[in-house]
Amino acid sequence: MSIFSTASTTDVKDTELVDPPNDSISCISFSPVADYLAVGSWNHEVRIYEIGPQGQSQGKAMFKHDGPVLSVCWNKVRFSSRRLLRFLNLDGFQEGNKVFSGGMDKTARMFDLQTGQTTQVAAHDDAVKCVRWVDAQGGILATGSWDKTIKYWDLRQPSPIAKVDLPERCFTMDVVYPLLVVGTADRQVLVYDLNNPTTVFRTITSPLKWQTRVVSCFPTGKGFGMGSIEGRVAMQYIDEKEASNNFSFRCHRKEQSVTRNTDIYSVNDISFHPVHGTFSTAGADGVVSFWDGDSKTRLKSLDAAPAPITCTAFNKTGSLLAYAVSYDWSKGHTGMTPNHPNKIMIHLVKDDEVKRRARK
Repeated sequence: MSIFSTASTTDVKDTELVDPPNDSISCISFSPVADYLAVGSWNHEVRIYEIGPQGQSQGKAMFKHDGPVLSVCWNKVRFSSRRLLRFLNLDGFQEGNKVFSGGMDKTARMFDLQTGQTTQVAAHDDAVKCVRWVDAQGGILATGSWDKTIKYWDLRQPSPIAKVDLPERCFTMDVVYPLLVVGTADRQVLVYDLNNPTTVFRTITSPLKWQTRVVSCFPTGKGFGMGSIEGRVAMQYIDEKEASNNFSFRCHRKEQSVTRNTDIYSVNDISFHPVHGTFSTAGADGVVSFWDGDSKTRLKSLDAAPAPITCTAFNKTGSLLAYAVSYDWSKGHTGMTPNHPNKIMIHLVKDDEVKRRARK
């Protein structure tokens, strides 16, 4: 039974989830084992949808915070950990059955899809901007906050097992074990090796001149992409021997035909394709573009939406891309008009949109 009703198709390419949140959509995340999509929004809700292979949808669950939701993620395990769990006969462990969320109410919460129960699992002195699951040692939750800390939580304990002080507020964070990358308010980027999670492995100043909006780890864990409010993206490798492969480029810009001035839009999200390793960027110009970093080629851009794209997520096979069309708060409260759209679209990904191109 659906609590949100079924989806309706708006055009031949993309499918719209009906009954989306009625306020700005801040974050989305696909389950690592099934096509379930978690959606966090400024109306304090986290909604969970089941998505069909053609983009059709069914609402499955919903839970609430006491403030706007800023980040969502799922529990998961690495392939090597799965083999260990089978060897130890730990049949009770499941991945993709819990959703974690953080928000302006200074807490992180866990929702169990099997029991329907919500539990507070973390607390900070300011908003929890990012939640990420660390798939090692049975699983640890990492939370990044505007209180200038990262905390690591073993869910069996009420207090954090470790805490890291940051030079500034956490604006964005991502994890691909053993790599954790944090972007802070002063354009600093801190890299951590999660084998030694409380010590900074490397600190760099962003190669992008303006505020960091998003960091996203390569699927290989060998580096990360980052986007700024100035319509630029940078790809950074961790190993200094690969530093020559670092590069940046401009995107999400529009040239005015009359004045010849260029409108510049924020890069709000970067998502890597789980199979091909190519990536998408989402802009405040309402455009999602697919890129091949190796050949430095734009593979495709989707038709522009009538509002910013705030966040994106591929499903586990890369056959679906979810993207949110919503207000991104780049113009403050004055930019939030009553008729501003809030919707989530599902794009059926074709191989030729995301496969790497041969280098010339």
